[in-house]
Amino acid sequence: MTSGGDAPGMNAAVRAVVKTALSNGIEVYAFYQGYQGMVDGGDSIKNMGWDSVGGILHKGGTKIGSARCMKFRERAGRLKAAENLIERQIDNLVVIGGDGSLTGANLFREEWPSLVEELLKKKKITKKQATNHPKLNIVGLVGSIDNDLSGTDMTIGADTALRRIAEALDALSSTAASHQRTFVVEVMGRNCGYLALMSALSSGADYVLIPERPPEADDWAKELCDKISANKKAGKKNSLVIVSEGAKDKKGNPINSFQVVDVLKKRIDEDARLTILGHVQRGGAPTAFDRYASTVLGYAAVQHLMDEEDDKESMIIGLQKNRVKAIPLMESIKKTQSIVGLISNKEFDKAIELRGGNFRESLETFNTLSRAMPDPKVENVIPLNILVMNASTLAPGMNIAVRTAVRLGIEKGHRVLGVKNAFKGLINNEIEELSWMDVEEWTTLGGSELGTNRKMPENRDFYAIAKNLESNNIHAMLIIGGMVGYETAYHFCEKRNEFPAFDIPIVCLPATINNNLPGTDFSVGADTALNSIIEAVDKIKESAVANKRVFVVEVMGRYCGYLAMMSGLATGAERVYLHENGVTLQDLQNDVNMFKKAFNEGKRMGLVLKSEYANEIYTTPFISALFEEDGGDIFDVRQSILGHLQQGGNPSPYDRAMATKLAAKSIDFLVKKAGKGKHDVVSIGLHGGHIDYRNLEDLAKMVDLKYSRPKEQWWTRLERLINLFGRSSA
Repeated sequence: MTSGGDAPGMNAAVRAVVKTALSNGIEVYAFYQGYQGMVDGGDSIKNMGWDSVGGILHKGGTKIGSARCMKFRERAGRLKAAENLIERQIDNLVVIGGDGSLTGANLFREEWPSLVEELLKKKKITKKQATNHPKLNIVGLVGSIDNDLSGTDMTIGADTALRRIAEALDALSSTAASHQRTFVVEVMGRNCGYLALMSALSSGADYVLIPERPPEADDWAKELCDKISANKKAGKKNSLVIVSEGAKDKKGNPINSFQVVDVLKKRIDEDARLTILGHVQRGGAPTAFDRYASTVLGYAAVQHLMDEEDDKESMIIGLQKNRVKAIPLMESIKKTQSIVGLISNKEFDKAIELRGGNFRESLETFNTLSRAMPDPKVENVIPLNILVMNASTLAPGMNIAVRTAVRLGIEKGHRVLGVKNAFKGLINNEIEELSWMDVEEWTTLGGSELGTNRKMPENRDFYAIAKNLESNNIHAMLIIGGMVGYETAYHFCEKRNEFPAFDIPIVCLPATINNNLPGTDFSVGADTALNSIIEAVDKIKESAVANKRVFVVEVMGRYCGYLAMMSGLATGAERVYLHENGVTLQDLQNDVNMFKKAFNEGKRMGLVLKSEYANEIYTTPFISALFEEDGGDIFDVRQSILGHLQQGGNPSPYDRAMATKLAAKSIDFLVKKAGKGKHDVVSIGLHGGHIDYRNLEDLAKMVDLKYSRPKEQWWTRLERLINLFGRSSA
């Protein structure tokens, strides 16, 4: 069941639970309207089949509904709910909701033995029924756009809500710049400032108000006005203030968005306008991440109930460091509630600490990046010249990575120089110093303002590069891009004896939509590309509703199947073809037969995702023609090669946040290492949720250089889910 406020991704979770249960021969029911359906019984409790969850993966909200239920808060209501469950032999629940819904589920579990005893005493159930259902097992999935539950790094719906906010802020920024206005935007987050903080960080906002960190000044209005005035004086055309709905001052008094607008108008005569985003943050189709996360969590919830039948307490299935993990439910809820208590008691530092290191680091980074000018109080620093550049093909998020590197480098007292046109520019000495305000408007921009290409240095190019590094007195280098950057950094290592200029610390920051780089689970740009793919596929699927049709969709990735695998999982594709797994003629024939059988049984639409270099013989046109020929009159076939739309558009909030975090850590690394003996040449990445540095002298050990992809690919294990959920029936 789904309960509490709806969250995008709930349908994907329901679908995963139903299909996983049915695949394991388990009977599965849905409670419509949450606890209300559990109490009401009758038609509100429906047996679910494979087709019951068809076509819901991409839809927002929750198909099975959600409602407040006052009856369930009373024991009499829970007694009736227990009777309805026992009548249908149900003693395992997957509850998808927030902390209130999950707390109610845990209470129900704890009361279960006494409820069964009371039902037996009242002769509502038989002794045999009581014996067969002595306990109730509970697994929770956290559905909340606020991302406010401790124990899981990301709750179902939060990524989509952040995307809705980012889209609105990007749209507002253009009109704000046109009129040189200040926009005040209120976002959700009654007790948690996650949405406000991350949207402020990913939009280049000037000021943010969140429950966990109120303004330091007693007069918060003066602090706000001074900040906006300073930014205008520095040359900003427009300003943006993000207000969490639960924002407070340091005394605990609420600060609402209307007050903020009023203060700006009266104190500094700003043309301030208010936008309250409201429930638009909950709506619409879920993002690729929410579809993927909800699917793997729903699958894991059923597996947990099957494998851990004797749990001593209710559990939550969540994501920790990009890994699925079972967490004690009440421990998580108590920790969450303790944060609310700390905020009420004005113990803000402790509240931020419990939010986790990522929240604290994001807040610190925002405070630096949002300054009008760098802090002039840097002392005891030997200035470095840090070179930053893009390399390889375009990845959305490159610009915000450069912006972060420039501003944090300058903030630490160093000069940051940018290279135009990637390694071509480095060879031709197209190097210039970047200032604080040069990168001001780069936060939300797609593309690469510095320029990028696939040029890889060779032969005398290395001499020219070494000469230019020497002439510009470069002490450290940050390369933001894909495999071209990584391989070139590797060659710099090899040629240090020949060219001493290469003996500097170098960091390669992963930025490629292909997600084919070593030492990181994710690359900057891959999330944006995935969302572009699922948006296109959603439209393709809608166009096929009136026909019996199979679509063969080709996505980018070269020899790495990440985009195909993840978009296949997020769009409900029946089959995914990857170079890693190979494609045989027998595979294609088996799939044609599978589709023929499914369409004869009533199927209306089929979807195949193919990585662009999956097979040099069995190309997208070949596969489409084969399916068309063998499908005969049963179904027709259309192909769609999505092309460069996957590289376009503004970066997603996830890519903006990751680019910011990795760039900040890269600058820290370079500043720490420069001038300290032998210099490291490393890649930086997120591996298992941790910042990970890998020595690029070992590149050949980490990468299949023939196919330009890492030897370790965590996402390949998801193929079993494609095969499971892509079946036409249980």
